[in-house]
Amino acid sequence: MTGQTIPRPVEGKTVRYAFVGLGDIAQEAMLPGVAHTGNSEVTAFVTSDPEKARRVGEQYGVTDTYGYEQFDALLASGTIDAIYLATPNWRHAEFAIPALKAGIHVLVEKPLEISTEKCREIMAAQASSSAKLMVAYRLHFEPATLATIDLIRSGKLGEILTFSSTFTQMVSPENHRAKNGVVAGPIFDVGPYPINAVRFLFGDEPTEVVSAVGVRHPEAGFGDFDDTVAVTLRFPNNRLAQFVLSYYGNVLDSYAVVGTEGSVEVNPAYMYGKPLERTVTLGESKSHESFENTDHFGGELKYFSDCILNGTDPEPDAEEGYADLRVIEGILKALESGGPVRLEPFTRTKRIDTARQVQSLPAQAPPDLVNTSNPGRGKDKSPLN
Repeated sequence: MTGQTIPRPVEGKTVRYAFVGLGDIAQEAMLPGVAHTGNSEVTAFVTSDPEKARRVGEQYGVTDTYGYEQFDALLASGTIDAIYLATPNWRHAEFAIPALKAGIHVLVEKPLEISTEKCREIMAAQASSSAKLMVAYRLHFEPATLATIDLIRSGKLGEILTFSSTFTQMVSPENHRAKNGVVAGPIFDVGPYPINAVRFLFGDEPTEVVSAVGVRHPEAGFGDFDDTVAVTLRFPNNRLAQFVLSYYGNVLDSYAVVGTEGSVEVNPAYMYGKPLERTVTLGESKSHESFENTDHFGGELKYFSDCILNGTDPEPDAEEGYADLRVIEGILKALESGGPVRLEPFTRTKRIDTARQVQSLPAQAPPDLVNTSNPGRGKDKSPLN
């Protein structure tokens, strides 16, 4: 299209990434998965911690390091084709937009940003660039998740009626997620999981936040945000979705979908580092299946690099990120007003292609972390993103 920024051609069959942000998710999950993608490599880090860059760089053979203030120099260096963006949520547009304008592809952690306004800015930058952007919805490539989408699409559960989910864990009050208010709290951090799940399982978009209730446990040790939130959403065709999010509860990540002829429960449903399991009930018949523990992060990176190398558009694009922020903003308004919030009409133009997107790379052992920590406290330490 006229006026588009043309991304630099990728040499050979390997996409060169800079990792922007070296927090727990980058170190614990994404970096270990790079080597066995077969189509991706890391050539640079962006961080404000030189010691972290040096020590992590020694683990992965990365010597090029830039401070955040040197990001423009990195974009102009000619040493990268793409970035993996793992900064705090509210800094995603800050780096995604310049990268897209420079023709550099972007894989950005969820949520895409902290407002639909910021999402639209990113979407506009991507629309005017031929560089690709994908939001890191790792479950869009995970076998148990995709098998459950196929089950629902098959019609075996009958008319779909309800979705219910719980995603809770004990987050340390010392973690950065506990120190940056609501935009780092459970609504933005773990909320995208049930929101995204019900959207791809129902294949539709919610029309209303019926209710949202938040509570704060003084003993949790958090700041000025609700550590536990319960939400009800209304979907077309009389479907309802309910979920609970919490930074102050024993670990549980599960969802259940009920139809007129059957139901499916996935537990665990959202975490990585363990096999996801599901129970399917059809009438009176019940079956249980444990899926292989796969590398969610290496899988999504491999898929995105394939899109770059083959010139195809990724499915969890900026519009997918916008769709979740649309709901999150409605939840925030419902919490403030104490009443229901109608959501502006929205139609998603793309859905998951379960046959094309499934990835089954073997799980990787997490490395020792450098100058960062897992968000969990004590024995309840668990991955979030």
